Amino acid sequence: MRYPKTTLGIVIVVCLAAWAYQQQTALLLQWVTFQNAQRHHVAPARPIDWDRGPDTAPEPDLPRRPNIILIVADDLGYNDLSTFGGGVAGGRVQTPHIDRLAAEGVIFSQSYSGAATCAPSRAMLMTGRYPTRTGFAFTPMVNGMGRMIARISNAMDTGLPPARFDAQVAATKPLYEHQGLPAEEVTLAEVLRSGGYHTAHIGKWHLGRDFGMAPHEQGFDESLLMASGLYLPEDHPNVVNARLPFDPIDQFLWASMTYANSFNSGDADRFEPGGYLTDYWTDEAIRVIDANQNRPFFLYLAHWGVHSPLQATRDDYEAVGDIEPHRLRVYAAMVRALDRSVGRMIAALDERGLSDDTLVIFTSDNGGAGYLGLPDLNAPYRGWKVTQFEGGIRVPLFMRWPGVIPSGSQVDRPVAHIDVFPTLAGAATSAPPASLEIDGRDLLPLATDPSKAMWEPRPLFWEAGDYRVVRFGDWKLQVTSEPLQRWLFNLAEDPTEQNNVIDSRPEKTQELLGLLQSHYADARVPLYEAEVVFAIPLDKHQAEPFFADDEFVYVAN
Repeated sequence: MRYPKTTLGIVIVVCLAAWAYQQQTALLLQWVTFQNAQRHHVAPARPIDWDRGPDTAPEPDLPRRPNIILIVADDLGYNDLSTFGGGVAGGRVQTPHIDRLAAEGVIFSQSYSGAATCAPSRAMLMTGRYPTRTGFAFTPMVNGMGRMIARISNAMDTGLPPARFDAQVAATKPLYEHQGLPAEEVTLAEVLRSGGYHTAHIGKWHLGRDFGMAPHEQGFDESLLMASGLYLPEDHPNVVNARLPFDPIDQFLWASMTYANSFNSGDADRFEPGGYLTDYWTDEAIRVIDANQNRPFFLYLAHWGVHSPLQATRDDYEAVGDIEPHRLRVYAAMVRALDRSVGRMIAALDERGLSDDTLVIFTSDNGGAGYLGLPDLNAPYRGWKVTQFEGGIRVPLFMRWPGVIPSGSQVDRPVAHIDVFPTLAGAATSAPPASLEIDGRDLLPLATDPSKAMWEPRPLFWEAGDYRVVRFGDWKLQVTSEPLQRWLFNLAEDPTEQNNVIDSRPEKTQELLGLLQSHYADARVPLYEAEVVFAIPLDKHQAEPFFADDEFVYVAN
């Protein structure tokens, strides 16, 4: 039977429309890739001309303040470190260099990130201030990311409630490069530089790239900035990739990211890094140490590892052995590279005779991510990155300063990222402006002699929209309003948050609700509102099926 031409044309159009509808996510991701390629030119790799300090050391009778190195991992799970008896893949992959750093200084056994996602946590590291003061309450997303990951998520049959995307909020946001920590905020780098330190940043920033918010505009003399997020080009001969088809974020990252950094230029003048990111940034960090041996320096080494996209070097992939599944093996190899970086940094200080003059801090911006589809990243704690259960906000915090901080020390009092600013400023004897309200406390008295330190109990706070949390003493209260959910845990008796005692302890609930109310009484409104709301499982990673009786929490960003 022969169809009229008009009918045949209609059939073809309908078939194409049906195919396009089925393939809309893939087509949109290809469009993201195309737009990104058109927007940014990436030049070949080039050497970095780091500023060099004096050729000779200062006179011996002049007091030398410590060099300061702040190393921040990204999305590192609490159980990824063998320091706490864990290690990736059931302990098959150990972290001996990070373990050494911890053993030669102080371990804060109850240390917390500033937030359950990266950017607000980094803002608190840099300012010592809560979002209620700065307004920096959510993690900036590349324009269009919220819409895309909500679309991809809702097209999947996960069993979770659908993601909610607010197009009106998204339309009001400035460009990604203009979403950041306000330029008028006083950063740790500004305080240390005003006190005579040379300041250098390497790696991730995520606090704005323009309008005075880029690292080289926020107190860093020099900044080698992660301009995009591939560790190596996807087709590099020495890379092993692991894509996560069940993760909307991973799909967007692969489509939108390139292999690029910039130097003292915010988002402009991109060029390729000189190797696998974790190793390349370590190479450059050691060059910063070499250039500043004879003057006090502050180096902020903000690793991208072990954040997705999952990419490892072939050498690390082979070294960790036959681990299954493939994505876990790649992840284990990435942890190995991160541990090697810490070891190389400590070795560089030792070899140059700088260890006794250098305070090194190691931490992570938040807990391990459930969207990687890997179990036990935060064991024994419950929850993932994005949630504010212990798994999302418990992070390592180690400090090493030979001769000042006794090796093998441990502090059991709750501390958080808001304490890093006053701690490092105190170590450098660089006082912030007297008018600046700081929420954190100086941890050095605790680190040097916990038995003598005066440490009054104080509440710690976390937030993500209407999902708010307070810990005071051993008690931790979590509340959300849409829908209304409340959890109350006694962490001394129940550190893994299994037993919600909200119904049996009304007086404790009211006490902690009062602390939350006081904390938010004069809070600054968020600089940028949340545009998406996701349901995040508490006890399952994203590659596992979700059932109706599984517990979850709504989180906005």
